[in-house]
Amino acid sequence: MKITITGSLGHISKPLTQILVQQGHIVTVISSNPEKKKDIEALGAIPAIGSIEDVDFLTSAFTGADAVYCMIPPNHYYDKNLDLTAYVLQTAHNYKQAIMQSGVKRVIHLSSIGAHLEKGTGLILTHRDVENILKDIPDISITHMRPTSFHYNLYSFIPVIKNTGIIASNYGADDMIVWVAPADIADAVADEIVTPSQGRKIRYVASDELTCNEVAGILGAAIGKPDLKWEVISDEQMQAGMEAAGLNPKIAEGLVEMQSCIHSGIFFDDYYLNRPALGKVKMTDFAKDFATAYNQNK
Repeated sequence: MKITITGSLGHISKPLTQILVQQGHIVTVISSNPEKKKDIEALGAIPAIGSIEDVDFLTSAFTGADAVYCMIPPNHYYDKNLDLTAYVLQTAHNYKQAIMQSGVKRVIHLSSIGAHLEKGTGLILTHRDVENILKDIPDISITHMRPTSFHYNLYSFIPVIKNTGIIASNYGADDMIVWVAPADIADAVADEIVTPSQGRKIRYVASDELTCNEVAGILGAAIGKPDLKWEVISDEQMQAGMEAAGLNPKIAEGLVEMQSCIHSGIFFDDYYLNRPALGKVKMTDFAKDFATAYNQNK
């Protein structure tokens, strides 16, 4: 198959590219960074250097592909002038236009857990909006991948642990959270690309189901703090802490609302109704990388 991948050589797109190349597919990787060209070629893939803001470039990169993997690249949450919603929606419309103009028929879209909810999820509402934009494209087969909470987001707690000796957020303690590793997402996307499908499909991806205190215990053991706890603080404290760290206040507000929804439990309702088999990479595996990052943080 000819497959076009967005997301450059990011957490998911790099292992996805490696899997697909190893399977014998012809893989084109889109990146806005010319310096990634040699790295993409080293993986056995074809670099397409350009911007996803350029619909003509996207259309060209999608043309002739049997399938495309579309994700919204992360942006700079510390940019006070960033309108994240506008950025996400414009990118989604660019993808829609390029898909229609290129004639590609199989689309895998990276969405998020919580995208089934119409309100109260903060930043996740943009994922729901993107799903709604893409699902209206005629004559395609589309799978919306809904990964759960990423293991690597836990890196953001390293400064908090260093400064206070605890993990603190507006969710935590005995809240049950579903976690996922990028490698397991890449495996699921690769499987979905080659699986015949018709119409619109939702697929959840997860690696672990653990309470926050269980996670604290695993990470704490890895960093030499076996008594590490994960405490719940108020939404107001969370908002103030994020803003003090330099986050765009509106983005901080969206993150706080999302995490409050996680704390309520309803964030994972649809996941449990459509529970997938868990992936291979566990929190105990991630804890080794976490410990390395923790020890390198000064």
